[in-house]
Amino acid sequence: MCLAIPGRIVAVAPSGPDGPFAEIDYGVDRRRASLLYLPDARVGEYVVVYAGFATERVSEAEARQALEYARQIDVLTRPAAATADEPSGG
Repeated sequence: MCLAIPGRIVAVAPSGPDGPFAEIDYGVDRRRASLLYLPDARVGEYVVVYAGFATERVSEAEARQALEYARQIDVLTRPAAATADEPSGG
């Protein structure tokens, strides 16, 4: 299963031999993605990236909701922090 997280386009590089590319901001990381399937995508738009290709535009509201869900999943799946009264094992 693949969980696609939307990101915001912060820069678009001109078309080259492999097509146009964009720098995508995911809030905690920035990655480069091909705009081969969305060649008219613009800075400020939110896109879903799959296997290195921007495949779909999403609204800002949809993107923010998906990012909130991802944040909640991260919180729920993060290992519990050790408490001060637990033995340190040493």
